[in-house]
This record gives sequence, C-alpha cells and structure tokens, in this order.
Amino acid sequence: MNTPRRSYVVALTGGIAAGKSAISRRFEALGIHVYDADVAAREVVAPGTEGLRAVVERFGAGVLDAGGQLDRTAMRQRIFGDDEARHALEAIIHPRVRAWLHEHALADHGPYCLLAIPLLAENASHYDWVDRVLVVDAPEALQLDRLVRRDGIEESLARRMIERQATRERRLALAHDVIENSGDEAELDHAVARLHARYLALASAG
Repeated sequence: MNTPRRSYVVALTGGIAAGKSAISRRFEALGIHVYDADVAAREVVAPGTEGLRAVVERFGAGVLDAGGQLDRTAMRQRIFGDDEARHALEAIIHPRVRAWLHEHALADHGPYCLLAIPLLAENASHYDWVDRVLVVDAPEALQLDRLVRRDGIEESLARRMIERQATRERRLALAHDVIENSGDEAELDHAVARLHARYLALASAG
C-alpha cells in the first residue's frame, strides 16, 4: 500500500564494515538528510519513552544505569546466548525503529532522503514503502579486514559477526543501485554524485 509522503525515499544498506557511514556522510554533504536506524534504536528507548518502559517491564530495572538510561552493556549480557530474550527485545525495539524512520521520512522536506538501515535485507517486508534501495557492497575479505581493524577484535569474532548477517547475494537481490566500496575514495565521491543526480531526477519525476 502506498503511503503519502513529501520526499522520495531511498533505503541505504550494506553488510557490516561495507562503508555505509562513508556513503551517508557524502550524501549529507550534498544537503540530503540521512535517518539512521542505529540512531533510531537509541531514540526509541531514551529516558521517558514508552519503549524504555516496555524494556523495563520485560527485563526489570536492572537493565537501567544510575542515570535511568538503558545500560546497553547490561542488556547485551542479559540477552547473550538467550534467543528468547533477544527476540523479546527485538519485538520491543524493531517496530518502534520502523515507526521512527517512517515518521522522519514523512516529515522530510528535501527532494529525497536516505534511510540507513543495516538490517534491511533481514526485514525487507517491513520497508515495502520505500522507493528505492541502495546497497553498499564490498568483498567479504575486505569487510573482515576492516572490521578487525575498526573494532580491534579477533578475526574469528569478526567472521561470526559477518556470518550472522544476511548474505551479500540476499542484499544485492534487493538493490536498485549498488556502490562498490573497495577503498577508492575518489570513486566513492563520483558514485555518490551520480546517484545524487539520479535521485533528484527521480524525485522530480515522481
């Protein structure tokens, strides 16, 4: 079902350490608003929100820190290795994240906006209202190297983190546009500039 909105909406996704942040920054530099699911996930459980109340009701006040905010370390420990607890937390947070993204897209006044959604492939059916999907792609070996360097973790852990996500093939199957991010900064600039022109044209035609 088509939902009325002011802006053309592009969903940006990619595997972990594929370079979504680098792409987001370039679109933002062009004046395009980027609404990030990771930011939304923090906002929907901020102090005073109905989301945080739901988390406390399900998991107890022990998941709050001294300031009344969600203690993310305690929460991770609470759900580690407990699929039921993880699913319960996701059932609280994910719908609220989707609603947050939808509300921000509806309120956007630009010609188009981006929604940065790392787990789009895993939740594609919930985002059938977006107009277009942009996938940032990188070879798995490069993702692995970036993740080890970025997070200072063992390669075995980095590999497990990658394996827990949707496959590259699954993400690429959703894509209308793909940016191959293998490390050439100048090419990233050119790729974003080309897509910016394309999205402006699509938005004005819509």
